[in-house]
Amino acid sequence: MSAPRSRPAASLVLTAALAAAGLVPAAAGTASAATVPVGAGGYSDTRPAGTSGPTTNTGAPVTPKVTAAAKDRPVPTNDWWSSLAFQRYGDNPYSTPMYGHPLTYQAVAGGLEIGYPTTPAIVGDGRQYEFPHKADLTLGLTGLNSPDTKADDWSDWTVTPLWSDGARTLRTTIGHGLPYVYAKGTGGDARVTTAAPPTVFADQGNVLGITVAGHHYALFAPTGTDWNVSGTTLTAGLGGKDYFSVAVLPSTDALATYRRYAYSFVTGSRVAWSAAGGKVDATYTLTTEAKEGTETGTLQALYRHQWLNSTDPLTAYTYVSPRGTMKVREGRSFTTSRKQAAVLPGLPATGAVDQARLRTYLNEVVNSADPFSGATDTYWTGKALGKLAQLVPLAEQLGDTALRDRLLGLLKGRLQDWFTAGGANEFSYDRTWKTLTGYPASYGSDTELNDHHFHYGYYVYAAAVVAQYDQAWAADSAWGGMVRTLVRDVANPSRTDTAFPFLRGFDVYAGHSWASGHSGFAAGNNQESSSESTNLSAALVLWGSATGDTSLRDLGGYLLATESDAIGQYWFDADQQVFPGSFTHDTVGMVWGSGGAYSTWWTANPEEIHGINTLPVTSGNALHMGAYPGAIRRNLAEMERENGGPAVEWRDILWEFESLAEPARAKARFDAVGGNYTPEAGETRAHTYHWLTTLDALGAPDASVTGSIPSSAVFLKGTERTYAAHNFGSAPVTVTFSDGKSLSVPARSTATGKGTGTIPCGQPGGPVCPDPDPSTGDTFRLASGGKLTTATDTTAGSDTIASAGGVNRDGTPYQPLVYEVRNVTGTLAPGAATAFRLGVDAGTSVGLGQQVRVSYDLTGDGTFERTETYHYFATDPVTGWERYDQNRGLKSATGTLGDLRGGTVRLELWSAIGNGPSTVRTGTADSVLVIPYD
Repeated sequence: MSAPRSRPAASLVLTAALAAAGLVPAAAGTASAATVPVGAGGYSDTRPAGTSGPTTNTGAPVTPKVTAAAKDRPVPTNDWWSSLAFQRYGDNPYSTPMYGHPLTYQAVAGGLEIGYPTTPAIVGDGRQYEFPHKADLTLGLTGLNSPDTKADDWSDWTVTPLWSDGARTLRTTIGHGLPYVYAKGTGGDARVTTAAPPTVFADQGNVLGITVAGHHYALFAPTGTDWNVSGTTLTAGLGGKDYFSVAVLPSTDALATYRRYAYSFVTGSRVAWSAAGGKVDATYTLTTEAKEGTETGTLQALYRHQWLNSTDPLTAYTYVSPRGTMKVREGRSFTTSRKQAAVLPGLPATGAVDQARLRTYLNEVVNSADPFSGATDTYWTGKALGKLAQLVPLAEQLGDTALRDRLLGLLKGRLQDWFTAGGANEFSYDRTWKTLTGYPASYGSDTELNDHHFHYGYYVYAAAVVAQYDQAWAADSAWGGMVRTLVRDVANPSRTDTAFPFLRGFDVYAGHSWASGHSGFAAGNNQESSSESTNLSAALVLWGSATGDTSLRDLGGYLLATESDAIGQYWFDADQQVFPGSFTHDTVGMVWGSGGAYSTWWTANPEEIHGINTLPVTSGNALHMGAYPGAIRRNLAEMERENGGPAVEWRDILWEFESLAEPARAKARFDAVGGNYTPEAGETRAHTYHWLTTLDALGAPDASVTGSIPSSAVFLKGTERTYAAHNFGSAPVTVTFSDGKSLSVPARSTATGKGTGTIPCGQPGGPVCPDPDPSTGDTFRLASGGKLTTATDTTAGSDTIASAGGVNRDGTPYQPLVYEVRNVTGTLAPGAATAFRLGVDAGTSVGLGQQVRVSYDLTGDGTFERTETYHYFATDPVTGWERYDQNRGLKSATGTLGDLRGGTVRLELWSAIGNGPSTVRTGTADSVLVIPYD
């Protein structure tokens, strides 16, 4: 589906309106006042004395590393490729690793390193999985030795780095989902250097197929030229042309298909979204240019959160990635369609809440000596604003307008303080980096441009709550102009705005935001608190709804629905199809370009690892997680295992999280302590009590049903549904839900209604959720990336089995290869038993033996009820595949098999004896596990 017809015009109108209201900073280099007025407030055009803007890691000021062609464009920091433009390290003028997926990249003096990591590494004492960048190839020009690499051009998910050493110039275009690297060069021949001598599987003159480190690549030079192979150096004259390309192939037999599109160069990328009737659609389009012939189509690889939500045809080709399997689309565009995420300004009123108790808890906050808890910087002030904003609808439900207005007064006062330049705190515009930074800053929001979306999301959310009750305050001529200026810094909907980049932190293709401004890490960029990112998206929905700005409202709806899917898959592994089998955690606290980590930046405390992707818990940003009840249960079960018991420090946050799947259990935990606990810094007893009591009465969010307006939600208790919607408008509306229920909602009010429905899968009493990418059958191939799969179109390869190190490891896994499949359902076949056959090879090494253990977790809860260890197989010292199977016999077995209900099956393979590595064949019928299930 195409974007709404009004979107381009809306962007231009927005920019023009902001300029008219004084919201566009003066052009760099022109004289201007120290304070740029915006409505009733404003910001400074100069940083406060003694503060800093972006720097290197040693504190030296740094400017964007871009070409002259790009010098006036707002640089999209906080992206997957930001290390190209933000030089964090003085001794690296190129880039750190960049994770485009399926390819990885790193700029170096001689050109662009290219890798395709397919085997996960488990590091950090098992707390992190990663597919780290390792160069298979370096693409460049003969003689190229550039002193730096700069960003020359970019679009929504592609970027063009440039190298120049005075005699030679190279440009490449790379991006998310691109299996190709498109190169344009002058001053030298095309040159590709391989990490090891390549195996040539196809030589067609100007097209060369090679295998390096088990990965297949195709090199495409202009027609009429020829590739020359000399050791690890491959060169081709360009025959008077300036272009060539390289592609990673899913298999060698894909060469003909990839050759067809090799000269259709991608020149840009663009997403267009629309939101209506409870659905959010987005179309992702590449622009191309034919370098030879007339072909302008292309191939692109879709992430899991994309292909799960698209009906567009896909090829049989796939790639391995840290985000699970990527599937290849033939064509320049594809469209996703997903349900809108539930958003409400507050949970609806129920008779279950004790009003006297709630009033006591509210007064506890309002009458405290400092409701802002001493906050001074942008983050902690934001947390305090968010905390107080959640209490406004509670006071409204009590009918206590005096208490409500006191809370609104606190919000207005602190927001206006920050929205006025010249005091102890203010926002300052950096003309060089084209960003708005709040001072006092925190967590590198100034020197690294980190976390702006985390910090400012709280301000926008609080402003949205104020706007719901005081529209005059929210007018652009009053304080709304400064709210919009913050929005432009973190979630600018305009690509033509010269003051701020388009969607600074949100990666439209990856489906989520990035937190680091510079992305200067070996593991790429990262995001820890995905829930603080969705807090911004929900704030846009609420602000847009309260102010009548449907463009910002629908932007928030797109961001929230998209990131909800990404969070479910990549932070919580909701379908148990993304995390490698060798990674034993059910959740990650941080997603990195290279993988994910069971950690936070500041602590290894399990409560905070699990809680950081939960807070703040609001009716705006949290209800979407009701789509993943199974993941919530697994998450909290792991937290208690790792924690040695229930939560203590962040118990309120985790109770509220649990209530999204198990409301009664969460409420019982709160009742057991009777309010005798210390709230998390962004929480209050009032909000926690109201939240838990309300969901206990209404049931958990039911994501299977959506309303026709963004500010709506459905809850399910047993088979009773409660429909809720808030009408921000001045006239009554009728909200229609996707199951046919309709609800009349008065002006500026929340209404609820009742209905019946079936219990969704994953909820107590409901059926087991089907695998969205189901495996069918009882025979599983070992596949690269630690997967067991029933697919038969897998790519042949091999994995290395680590040496036993000269120690007898018989019966005890040592650095094992782990292959796993999750969410398996099957009935135990009477009299059947586990079977396997593995192709293994020790080469010419003597005295090696490989050993297998097969384990069954019958319900997917992390506990393996049955484990079978087989006698090891002694390989011979003759190169070639040998068969190791179950006929070696059981060495030991524990537990009992039973029916699988959303269970997990794991195969571990390690060296039991010997002092050298060996290999196992993958991706073919030579290496399979057959489980005894129908």
